[in-house]
Amino acid sequence: MSAAVDPSAEPSADGGPSRTVEIELKFDVDDSVDLPDWTVLPGVSAVGDPELRDLDALYFDTLDFALAQSGYALRRRLGGPDAGWHIKGPRVRGARVEIGWPLDADEPTGAEAPGIGVAPAVPDDVRAAVAEIVTGTVGPIARLCNTRTAYALTDAAGGMVAEVVDDHVAALDARTGAERRWREWEVELGPAAPADDHERAAFFAAVVEAVTAAGGREATSASKLARALGY
Repeated sequence: MSAAVDPSAEPSADGGPSRTVEIELKFDVDDSVDLPDWTVLPGVSAVGDPELRDLDALYFDTLDFALAQSGYALRRRLGGPDAGWHIKGPRVRGARVEIGWPLDADEPTGAEAPGIGVAPAVPDDVRAAVAEIVTGTVGPIARLCNTRTAYALTDAAGGMVAEVVDDHVAALDARTGAERRWREWEVELGPAAPADDHERAAFFAAVVEAVTAAGGREATSASKLARALGY
């Protein structure tokens, strides 16, 4: 089934949905591995101070995984600079569109939410954005608690070339009760990243070289949700 999230869905009471495009690489990393020197990457002059974020995300889908089968992910995430409800679209040529809504005024903003058994209802405006895909009941399928350390990689002018995050994830599969833990790195392009396709490819090739030399490896799962569910 092919369908698309409607990015012009009715805005929430606290503001309209945001729209961002993610272009990133993910890597699996053992706990003993140290971060590489990111200044070896093309255009990167400095690495910002580490920023600690405690993230707590509930992922939602139908019993037959209608969203996942169409390449989408729906979550409510607490903690970090983008706490709120998010819909991630299918990955196309390495890029993925994410639409976000802020939390309601009565929702917690830090990572102190109750567990899967008392999950919140999906807001009407968020549900409306996936109405083409989802017709049945939507409920929680996984919970991911992530201790994230983020680093801004900046150029000589101070622009953000990329953000690197070092994630330690603890996940619960709501279907089976299985718990999984892992560490991963993500390198996501920022506003000052190369716009040219060839320069972008060279940048990512340098990322892979630096990560591999440090002891990291290509991620075995396409997303955190897939890994939480054992895929």
